Amino acid sequence: MSPITRRAVLRGTAGLAGAAALGGVASCSRSTGSAVGPGARAVAAAEDARRRAGGRLVTARLTPRPVTLDLGGRTVATWAYGETAPGPLLRARAGDVLRVDVDNQLPVATSVHWHGVALRNDMDGVPGVTQDPVAAGATFRYEFTVPDPGTYFYHPHSGVQLDRGLYGVLLVDDPEDPGDADAEWVVVLDDWVDGTGRTPDQVLESLRRGGSGEGPMGGMDGMDGMGGMDHGSMTGGMGGMQSPLLGGSGDVRYPFYLVNGRTADDPATLHGRPGQKVRIRFVNAGSDTAFRVAVGGHRMTVTHSDGFPVTPVSTDALLIGMGERFDVTLTLRDGVFALVSSAEGKTGRGQAVVRTGPGRAPLAGARVDELTRQVLLGPDLTPTSGVRLPERVVDRRHDLVLAGSMATYRWSINGQMFPDPDPLAVSHGERVRLRFVNRSMMFHPMHVHGHTFALANGGARKDTVIVRPMEALEVDLDADNPGQWATHCHNIYHAESGMMTTLSYRA
Repeated sequence: MSPITRRAVLRGTAGLAGAAALGGVASCSRSTGSAVGPGARAVAAAEDARRRAGGRLVTARLTPRPVTLDLGGRTVATWAYGETAPGPLLRARAGDVLRVDVDNQLPVATSVHWHGVALRNDMDGVPGVTQDPVAAGATFRYEFTVPDPGTYFYHPHSGVQLDRGLYGVLLVDDPEDPGDADAEWVVVLDDWVDGTGRTPDQVLESLRRGGSGEGPMGGMDGMDGMGGMDHGSMTGGMGGMQSPLLGGSGDVRYPFYLVNGRTADDPATLHGRPGQKVRIRFVNAGSDTAFRVAVGGHRMTVTHSDGFPVTPVSTDALLIGMGERFDVTLTLRDGVFALVSSAEGKTGRGQAVVRTGPGRAPLAGARVDELTRQVLLGPDLTPTSGVRLPERVVDRRHDLVLAGSMATYRWSINGQMFPDPDPLAVSHGERVRLRFVNRSMMFHPMHVHGHTFALANGGARKDTVIVRPMEALEVDLDADNPGQWATHCHNIYHAESGMMTTLSYRA
C-alpha cells in the first residue's frame, strides 16, 4: 500500500500544482470563499511578521533511511533519521530561523511535520495538504521561524511511518528565561513493533481486515484480543485494552515500550547528583499508547504543557497522550530509582534508571508506588497569566464529532473520513471554538496543526488534548496563522484510517 494513503489530494484543487496556478489560493466547492493555500501571499506575510531582529539561522540535516537499531537486548531493522531513535536533537531560540535539509534515502516517499510549532503553512509537512511528498531519493528544504519557546518534536506525516524510528525532539529556548534548573533531561516515550516480525503498515492492514493489530509476539502485553469485534457507534477498545482514566486505550499490541530508545531490560540511565533540581522534558512519540509516567521515590512539579507554561502543580504521576509534551521539575534524592512509563490500559511499560549514587539498578517491572497515587492530565492544568488566551467573543464555532468502528476500522470526523470531511472554515482574525464530541468508547488525542489553543473557560494552552470516551471538550484558538491546517487524532492508526480534517482559512 502507499505510505501516503488519503494524503494525496489538496481539497478542491488538482494537487499543489493547481494551488500554484491559482496564485496560492485554492478554490473549494463545499464552502463559501476560497481556501488560502500554502503558497498564498498571506502565508508569506505571516512568516515575515514572525521574523525577529537578531534571529539566528540554525541549520541541520535529516537523512531518513533504513537502519538497524539496538533497542537494548533486541536488534531490529527499521527506518530512522540517524543511527539512533530518537533522531538528532534539534535546538534553537525563539525567533531563530530553522533550516533543515531532508535527504530521503527511504524506499518510499516521506515528509517531516514539526509537531506543535506555529510555523508557516507551506513548511508544515503534510503531503497533499501543504506540500508534495518528498519522493524516494529526493531532497527537500524546510525553512521557517520558530516563534515560541517550548518542547516540540518532529516526525513524518506520511502513512504510519511515525510507528517506526522516525522521530526526534526540537527544543526552542526562551532567550529571556535562563531557567533555574541545574540539569535538563529529554525523555522520549514510544511503543515499538517495527522489526519484530511485522511492520506498522502490516499492522494497519490487519486492523482494516478486522484483525487485532497485535504484533507477531501476540499476547505479549497480556490482553485478550479485540480483533473483528463490532461495537457499532460505541466502538473502540471494548475488547480488553481498558483504562479507568481513558476507557478504550488502544488498538495495537506492542511487544516493547521504550524510554529514549531502550527497553526496560537494558534501560537508558539518567545521571545526576543528590539535591540537583532537574527539568525533565517528556515527549510521547508513541503511535497508539498513552503513558502514565512517574519517578520512583519522587514527586514531580509540572511546569509546561505542549511548550507553554502552566501554574506549577505537584503530582506523583502524569498521564501523557500521544503527541503531548510536558515539562516537569524534581529535586533528586540520593540513590538509584526507576523512571517508569506504564502503557495506560495495556500490560507493559518502558523504564529508565535515575542514578545519583552507587547501588543496584531497579529490575524491569520494579514496583513504583507513585503510579497508583495522584495522576494529572492536561485538562487539570491552568495557564500562567502571561500565556492565558485573552477573553473575547467567539466568532465561529465548529463541532467535531469523533466516531469509528473496529469491525471495519473506519474512523471519522462528523461522519466523514479524510479526505472527504467538509473543511472547518475560518477567517483570519476570528476567535474560533472547536467542540470535540467523542461518540466512541476510545480516547482520542486531538491535535491541531499550526496553532495553540486554550481549553475553554481559561484552561491551559495546548496543541494536543485527550478527549475521553463519550465526553465533549471545547477549545478556543485565535485564527492568526493563515493556510490549510491538518486537524486529527494523534493515534496514527486512527488518523490514517480517516479521523482527520482541515482547519481551512478562507480569503
